[in-house]
Parts: sequence; C-alpha cells; structure tokens
Amino acid sequence: MLAWTVSTGAIRGVTTITTDGGFCAIWAEPSGRALDVGCGTGNLIDLLRTRFDVVVGVEPDPTTSAAVLARFADDEIVIIEALRFDDFASEAKYDAITVVAALHHLPLEESMKRLSGLLEPGGRLVVVGCYRSTTMTDGLVSVLAAVCNPVVGVLEHRQVAVEQLKSMTAPTAEAGESMADVRRAAALHLPGSRIKRRLFWRYTLIYDARLAAASVGE
Repeated sequence: MLAWTVSTGAIRGVTTITTDGGFCAIWAEPSGRALDVGCGTGNLIDLLRTRFDVVVGVEPDPTTSAAVLARFADDEIVIIEALRFDDFASEAKYDAITVVAALHHLPLEESMKRLSGLLEPGGRLVVVGCYRSTTMTDGLVSVLAAVCNPVVGVLEHRQVAVEQLKSMTAPTAEAGESMADVRRAAALHLPGSRIKRRLFWRYTLIYDARLAAASVGE
C-alpha cells in the first residue's frame, strides 16, 4: 500500500504529494479540477480536496465505491463516479489527474490516450503504476524490493493490525505490461512523459500537457 503525504513546502502555493517510495508529485499554485482514477476508498481524494476546487473520483468496485461515496457524502466539492473508467463520460477538463495502482487494470494505450484528452492545457497527469518483471534489471530491482519490503513494513506500521485496512480491500490484479510496454505506449500517447522505475515493482510517470516533446528515461 502506498502512503501519501501532502504539504505546501517551502514555497507558498506549491503542493507536494509524496509516496512512501520516495516519489514526489508537485503542482504549483494548484486550483481548478482534479480527477483521481481508481480512487479506492478516497485517501488521495482527501488530500487533493484541500488544494483543488473540485475533485472527481472514479471507482468501479461496488463495495469500495460505496465506502468512498459514504465518506464524502457531505462534501460539496467531491464527486464520486461509481463506474468503470471506460464508461466515465466527462465534458470537463482537469488540471490534475492521478492514477495510483490502477492503470494496470485498464487497457494501457486506450487509457493513456483518454487521460491525455482529459487534461487542460498545462495540466499534469501523475501515474504510480505496477509493471511486470521481464528483464534482468527488473529481476535485480525485484530482489532489492523483496529485501526492503518487510523492513519498510515494520518501520511504517509498528503495531500489528488486527484487521485489514479499508484502503487495502479494493480488488487487485497482476500487472500485464512490462516497463518497455509502458514506455512504448507513453511515447505514442503521452509524449514528454518522465518515467522512472521505482522499488516495490512500481514505476512513476509524470506528463505535462504543455510539453510537446519528451524524453523517456530510466
């Protein structure tokens, strides 16, 4: 499970969202509309709602969507769409879009193309995705992650859980795409993406709609 924190940082008006894997997503002077695809029980929405005027969450799982709908039932700026992203119809554009541990549940190329089309000019897409190990580099990173994972778990969660956390009850699936697949799709549909391999079998992708040309790196 990824833990998120949010702060305004040293520069006024700059929002930094940080995962426990050391990844930071930064929005300067955040405002306007944000979209969280695969929002789960709404932990990231709870952070985004403090920095954006409207936050829309999309969650297809019936049990999980019921929980997030109840959580934000009285919040006027949060809108929850209990449906698949494939069925999400929006005339609005978004200044920020987040997709955390959800893109591998979706058709990769079609979803990247759709996400790009939902961004306002100058908007930012942030993906924390899961990938399938296929190369020697993937294998080495997986070994390191296997060693680090229990250590991080002990440091982050010192008390023994008596029941499963709600944020960990959403349906899961194995990643089908490799890092090479992700990079190829991003080069076609999200030119300018900055992609980095992370620990714990994850990668991060940042795409700024204002950029016209890109480099996709390790």
